[in-house]
Order: sequence, then structure tokens, then C-alpha cells
Amino acid sequence: MIPRAALVLRPEPGAAATLARLAAAGIRATAVPLFRIAPVAWSRPAGTFDALLLTSANALRHGGDALDAVRDLPVVAVGAATARAAGDAGFAVVATGMSDAAGAIAAAAAWPRLLHLAGRERVAMRGVTAVTVYAADPLALPDGALAAAVDGVVLLHSPRAAARFAALSQGLPRDRIRIAALSDAVARAAGTGWARIAVAPHPDDAALAAVAASLAIDP
Repeated sequence: MIPRAALVLRPEPGAAATLARLAAAGIRATAVPLFRIAPVAWSRPAGTFDALLLTSANALRHGGDALDAVRDLPVVAVGAATARAAGDAGFAVVATGMSDAAGAIAAAAAWPRLLHLAGRERVAMRGVTAVTVYAADPLALPDGALAAAVDGVVLLHSPRAAARFAALSQGLPRDRIRIAALSDAVARAAGTGWARIAVAPHPDDAALAAVAASLAIDP
């Protein structure tokens, strides 16, 4: 039986990494990014902080020279991939949450004053100071760009991407589309009515690609 094809909606450079993981699993995949990530000028806000909260490697990719002003702070990361990116960028990672931002914060009780290097669209977190480092701007899609989702598997990496896909796919038969979601929050944002929906056991791309491959292979 030929596996179902997959549709990757995350921006570059992440999309290429996901495509490579799916190809290694024998899954044909196409990338149709819904957003373009762009840096936002920022500076370290006033105040005393114990650590940085990183919920995405995009903060490191697009943080620019202003990252030098926070290199004295250790990192609390969400997901192994973000932790690896922080380490590669020269930061000391002191805690890694393997579920979501709330889990990371709970794991970082010894570092209560957190500075979140965040995207422009984000969920406010009690007791956390956030500064916008990057923005994800919606991309216009050509007609029929999401048609490959039908009878395939769609990988959703964020609640915002899930909500936008749900809106853009109006008119497509949901009962013929399988969803692989990075987290429970992403799955909730996608809504209901899909043929199947599965959540990655950890919030990282490798786990999500494995779940998507399973959905693609299962009858």
C-alpha cells in the first residue's frame, strides 16, 4: 500500500527539515508555508531577570545582535529542538519543558523571573515578561494550494497555523484529511471533523514527523 502524502505548513527553514524527516520515513511531502517569519527590532527591557524563556528557535534565528544583551541569562526552553538551538547559540540551558510553555515554567521554579523572547502573536503568561523578537506574517496562497491535504496528512506546528488552516480549508472534505498536531493546544485550534487527529508525544519536529508518518501508513 502506498502511504498517504503529507502537507507541511510551517515556514522555512523549518519546513525543509520536516520534509527531510518525512522523506527518510518514506513519506512523500509538499511544503506550503502559511507564514513568513521576519525579525522585529527589540532590546532588553528594564528589570531583573533570572532566565530566558524560549518557546521557539525562531527567537534565536531572528534575535539578531540584541541577543548579546541577554547572553548572561540561562535558558528555559520548550522542547528538545529549542534547547539544542539555544545550546548551539552559546546559551546555557537550565531547564527544558517537554509539553508546553506552562510545563517549562513549572520546571524552572528556581528561575522565577523569566524574560520570554517571543513572537508577536502569543499567549500572555502570568508572571512572565515578554518582548517581541520576531513576527509570523501570513502568506497569500494560490488557489488550490491546500488541495493536497485531501486524502493526506497535514502537519500542524502551532495553534495559529492550525486555526488558519482550518479557516483556509473551508470547502475541503474534513473527513478525508488526517491531522498530525504538535501539541494538544494545536489539536484544539484545528477544531473537529477531521478523519483522524493525532498529537505528538513531545513538542518537537521529530516526534511530529513520526506521528505524521504513522498516520500516512495506517489504512
